[in-house]
Amino acid sequence: MQKYFLYFLLISGTLAAQQTPGGFANRNARYRLQPNDVIEVQYRYTPEYNQTASVQPDGFVTLQLVGDVKLAGLTLDQAHDAVVTAASQRLNQPDLVLLVKDFEKPHFVVTGEVNTPGRFELRGDLKVSEAIALAGGFKTASAKHSQVLLVRRINDNFAETHVIDVKEFERTHDFSEDLTIRPGDMVVVPQNAISKIERIVKWGNVGVYASPIK
Repeated sequence: MQKYFLYFLLISGTLAAQQTPGGFANRNARYRLQPNDVIEVQYRYTPEYNQTASVQPDGFVTLQLVGDVKLAGLTLDQAHDAVVTAASQRLNQPDLVLLVKDFEKPHFVVTGEVNTPGRFELRGDLKVSEAIALAGGFKTASAKHSQVLLVRRINDNFAETHVIDVKEFERTHDFSEDLTIRPGDMVVVPQNAISKIERIVKWGNVGVYASPIK
């Protein structure tokens, strides 16, 4: 029988205390550039340096005037300032506009004991139970319907978890506690009960892709 393991790492209570009371950390922040985004830099007085470029997997963008600049993780305003700072080494008070021409489409991941685990494009409002249905539903009757995990990234290093009892939703037909999926969320359906689930976990140690062991 295959067993799926989720590895979690507890961190200090200081970080936990910084989260939004009673729920996930606030993610209503400005959009931050990420790999595969396409930006356009337009110089007002030196249009010969205008350029469209993609954010590379390592987070850098290569611009003909300034070379490599790391923009991944920055808001558009922060990225603009970073390019201005770099361009100032070649131009006197560069006047430029930075635009996002294309961006990584919002998505979420469903993994574990579902029929078609994978990455899905997020279109409109979607609940956790609906995300599981999109992934083909529960794979086996033994899948932990009562202990579905929603893993939501807080920052580059940490994520927050929430346990959702989908079995209870199905029994009572009350979906008021069925959380809404946000871009970047991961929904995990474990095969076996997890005895201890920490609310704040280290992203690199989550292991939600569940390496099966025979």
